[in-house]
Amino acid sequence: MIIVISLSTILFLSFAVFGCLFLSAQKKRRDKKILPTEAAAPRHGDLFSIWGFDGRLVYEDIIKATKDFDIKYCIGAGGSSRVYKAQLPDGNVVALKKLHHLEIEEPAYIKSFKTEVQILSAIRHRDIVKLHGFCQHKKAMFLIYDYKERGNLCNMLRNEVGAVELDWIKRVNVVKSIAHALSYMHHDCNTPIIHRDISSNNILLDSELKAFVSDFGTAKLIYPNSSNQTLLAGTYGYIAPELAYTLVVTEKCDVYSFGVVALETMMGKHPKELITLPPSSAQSIMLGDILDARLSPPADLRVLKDVIPVVRMALKCIDSNLQSRPTMQHVSGALLAHSPFPKVPFHEISLWHLMNQDV
Repeated sequence: MIIVISLSTILFLSFAVFGCLFLSAQKKRRDKKILPTEAAAPRHGDLFSIWGFDGRLVYEDIIKATKDFDIKYCIGAGGSSRVYKAQLPDGNVVALKKLHHLEIEEPAYIKSFKTEVQILSAIRHRDIVKLHGFCQHKKAMFLIYDYKERGNLCNMLRNEVGAVELDWIKRVNVVKSIAHALSYMHHDCNTPIIHRDISSNNILLDSELKAFVSDFGTAKLIYPNSSNQTLLAGTYGYIAPELAYTLVVTEKCDVYSFGVVALETMMGKHPKELITLPPSSAQSIMLGDILDARLSPPADLRVLKDVIPVVRMALKCIDSNLQSRPTMQHVSGALLAHSPFPKVPFHEISLWHLMNQDV
């Protein structure tokens, strides 16, 4: 008789506990709140996680908001993905980077997808685009980011109106943001992160033209005592020259790419002619000759003193000898430091002056 009562009690308690857990789960779903590390599966299976919300409900909201990824919601496209804009029921606007259907079956693209999730879910920096969540589904694989209203830096510089709106001070701030983000990745993370694809296409701008580093699909974690040899990755025109023959990725590869983007930002176009510039030519090329002619020259000393360090550091970063390039920590610090007013008039400043800090 005693055994029967004990079993009944155990069964009663089991049902009670189960009921409490079920009600608790239902309440969480209604409130759309789960822990950041939790992942909820969408109705069709596989994995969906959006931090701070119920993944299943947000998945359904996204499908509705984009009408199952209708092309009219597409705001950009790349070789392996498209980017969509979606407004969720709570009013938040997000950007969705969705892999093409064919790429879902390719191991290389799946690896890139997982790399981006791994890295962006682990880092937080004001100058790095924020990842809100992801969906890894057999029919739809996408990443959910903060939406940046002004698109990428490359398109902004190509647009005549946009280029003028992006004045000298805004351009200086864009370069500073990229430098601070890379310095954080290289020097402040427990395991250094190399982006490997810093280009003007992967710098996003918000409504105030503040810059954010994006697209971490080819990023690589650098471990000590590792060869760090890898396949060639990046965007043509921004890849450090030594990668072509060593295939060894280091922080100095990002430094070189940063230098190219910094010069592109100030020149308004890709700095093709400066990348291979022999040192002997630096004295005959004036700063005023390379700066974006769509803006008025930065003759105001208060502006010029901020422009000069950016161009100077960019020239150092594209040095063909990787040992001569500064670290991003040094670049970030130099751009934060107080700059003195130049002693040489704007029209007399040559690239030689900048490279020798003789201004």
